[in-house]
Amino acid sequence: MKITRPAVAGTLESGDVMARIAPLDSHDIKLQINSSVEKQFGVAIRATVLEILTRYQVRGVQVFIDDKGALDCVLRARLETLLARACEMTAMPWETRA
Repeated sequence: MKITRPAVAGTLESGDVMARIAPLDSHDIKLQINSSVEKQFGVAIRATVLEILTRYQVRGVQVFIDDKGALDCVLRARLETLLARACEMTAMPWETRA
């Protein structure tokens, strides 16, 4: 998946997460996490973000996560929305499982 423009998904409300993404000139992934529950769940948040980026083969991006205690399912939904907006897609390429 090619990130073509910066995008934002989510809010800064309690129980939500705001995710921002921007393309980079390199193939690196730069991830910055700011979370009200980082001490307890920082490792899990990082793992979820990297899992989603790997699943959709996203490289060369800078990702900012401002978490306000969002559940994992909310984080995943915000990240998939973020990727769709950054690629200017109208629908996600859902996996077909055999």
